[in-house]
Amino acid sequence: MDAQYNPRTVEEVFRDYKGRRNGLARALTVDVEDFFRQCDPEKENLCLYGFPNEHWEVNLPAEEVPPELPEPALGINFARDGMQEKDWLSMVAVHSDAWLLSVAFYFGARFGFDKNDRKRLFGMINDLPTIFDVVSGKSKTKAPSNNNHSNSKSKSSNKMKTSEPRAKQPKPQPKEEDREDEAPDAGQDGGAIAGGGDEHGETLCGACGDNYGTDEFWIGCDMCERWFHGKCVKITPAKAEHIKQYKCPSCTGTNGSGSNKRARLSS
Repeated sequence: MDAQYNPRTVEEVFRDYKGRRNGLARALTVDVEDFFRQCDPEKENLCLYGFPNEHWEVNLPAEEVPPELPEPALGINFARDGMQEKDWLSMVAVHSDAWLLSVAFYFGARFGFDKNDRKRLFGMINDLPTIFDVVSGKSKTKAPSNNNHSNSKSKSSNKMKTSEPRAKQPKPQPKEEDREDEAPDAGQDGGAIAGGGDEHGETLCGACGDNYGTDEFWIGCDMCERWFHGKCVKITPAKAEHIKQYKCPSCTGTNGSGSNKRARLSS
């Protein structure tokens, strides 16, 4: 597959892991229709591969034995029509998480990472939500609360349709109780937004699982209340202006062409 790509440092292995993870997460969320279609049970044993450039591919396993890299779960297509789609996607997500770890620590073993390097690599990996967390919705953060209103009032206002674009509102924040739970970890890598003491907690994209960026356009699903990078679900600020109710790809089975004004663009 990508046998010539050999990351040698902890940071390079982590970038490799993150790129592959983002590609797999996209296959199981934003591109789920295409992924489902490619996993035809009538075909031979198929595997889901993620690549460092954030692309994904459904293909036959490597022919060489042993393979250059550890191989993903074999034959995921055979279970496609024998399970509920949600359960099948969750199963593929779990096996994908296991594969990502095996690839990362394969590189670690190959290039002689010591105990401290392995610990640091796992810590960096563990700061990201797993693919299973993304697919099952466990990594989602509730819609942001307005500092001038209670959580209940803010939640109801998120569903209201106004003439003013929601993209001008502050960036997404977790609920008060979520911020309290996360407070002890605020000083760790991958925790709260940089700048310790920031009143904003961590909001994760429901498609790629990455953190909220200060210069990125976001849109929220009116069904599952998850938030997404506009680029991950192919929604632009201009397109969001004409949306009344947005449904994310997981809720609609489309590639993000729903409708909504629950959009965020940080100032």
